[in-house]
Amino acid sequence: MSYEAIIGLEAHVELNTNSKMFCSCRVVDSTTSEPNCHVCPVCAGMPGALPSINKRAVEIGILVSLALNCKIEDVSVFARKNYFYPDLPKGYQISQYEKPLASNGYINIGDDHNTSKIHIRRVHLEEDTGKLVHTNDGEKPRGVSLIDLNRAGVPLLEIVSEPDIRSPLEAVNYAKELHSVLTYLEVNSGDMEKGVLRFEANVSVRATGSKHLNTRREIKNLNSFKALQRSIEYEIKQQVTAYKSNETILQETLGWDESNGKTIFQRSKEHSHDYRYFPEPDLPPLIVNDNWKNSILSTMPQLPHTKRAHFLSLGLTDYDARVLASQRKIAEYFELAVKLGSDKNPPVLPKPIANWITTHLFSIINEAGKSIDQIDLPQIHLVSLINLVHSGRTNASSAKLVLREMCKTGESPEIIVAQLGLQQTNDQVTITKTVDKVLANNPDQVTNLLDGKDSIFNWFFGQVMQAMDGKSNPDLVRTTLQDAIKKASYNRGTE
Repeated sequence: MSYEAIIGLEAHVELNTNSKMFCSCRVVDSTTSEPNCHVCPVCAGMPGALPSINKRAVEIGILVSLALNCKIEDVSVFARKNYFYPDLPKGYQISQYEKPLASNGYINIGDDHNTSKIHIRRVHLEEDTGKLVHTNDGEKPRGVSLIDLNRAGVPLLEIVSEPDIRSPLEAVNYAKELHSVLTYLEVNSGDMEKGVLRFEANVSVRATGSKHLNTRREIKNLNSFKALQRSIEYEIKQQVTAYKSNETILQETLGWDESNGKTIFQRSKEHSHDYRYFPEPDLPPLIVNDNWKNSILSTMPQLPHTKRAHFLSLGLTDYDARVLASQRKIAEYFELAVKLGSDKNPPVLPKPIANWITTHLFSIINEAGKSIDQIDLPQIHLVSLINLVHSGRTNASSAKLVLREMCKTGESPEIIVAQLGLQQTNDQVTITKTVDKVLANNPDQVTNLLDGKDSIFNWFFGQVMQAMDGKSNPDLVRTTLQDAIKKASYNRGTE
């Protein structure tokens, strides 16, 4: 019997606001800030402290929901979700459940040839918990857990998909698309390692073709695409093995042990009634009218799928379009470079610009550990460098060196080419003399080439380029060498 996976994802998104969800405490980086320095009676859960709704967090929630094609509810209600955790000071979390901010949205994933629509059940606002720090045996104090409440009360947006996902790869593609949308909107940094975007996967399996939904298990707090994929793959295998052995799958909450590559039991999975939801008595219903919604919609930037479609229309491959549209800053960098390239005479086309960005420039950025906006390379300099290559004033090999120097110094390519003496030789007389000399110095190799060993041609090409210090026009060298070989073959046949 074959099995298929049924997967739904929950995303917990920390919102880029200045203050917390229900109080005026400043939102700080919990990985670098001094613990417990941004806490007040509200987020510390002191008796009698009254919450108030962060308007900016609501606006961000509406913006994200609109980007995800959701229906914004006219009235949504905050509720108390009752459960005890050491890092939840109040003993309950203020969240939304029966009446969320938005519902019934979707994201399209895949490419133009194979698209899947992943539906979104709900989008709701809530507050984050504090952060526990567990000491190990090598530290003092030993065997204790410490709590940092700086993160308690930070605005969270929870995005819950329908169980439309059928494979670990689809889950990752959905998560990456959501990541792109959030960073395009600049409502979340996207830094999953810091926990500002976390995924939880609900996984079950069933016989292929069945419509029945079997017991699911939830994998919590996945903070990388790699962990998301590996944990789902592992859980699918575990459940398939269990069903084949006639074992019962229990509804459980699991953690992911990255070092050992397996899920670990945390607790029995709760149901919604276990949380005893009831409306938060200290907060009024949240009302969103059309004027407010439309004013937020007017701030919507172009989203990744729109950028991809535009890049495809420029003649890019699906891969290039996806890479360049994956991050807003990269997409905007490319778009300006294309605009500047179109002003050149002759124009520098989008495809070579895309190639230089996705290969050579990305390599430099990755080595430096920086983002594209942190590299001192104006788009006009990149376009000018490509133009130098296309016009034959330098070759592609030299241009790679020039690009690295440009990123270091911020100088124009023309200046660096002159400083490093990387001007390309296009003089036909000089190239012809060099080709003739190389052929004359290697008569045995010429004989072998004429006898049919075609691979020797590339060796000759390399010898000529080396003789000219790599500064000759490779196309001219290749053509001149081919002509010389034809001439030698003709002379040999007439002897």
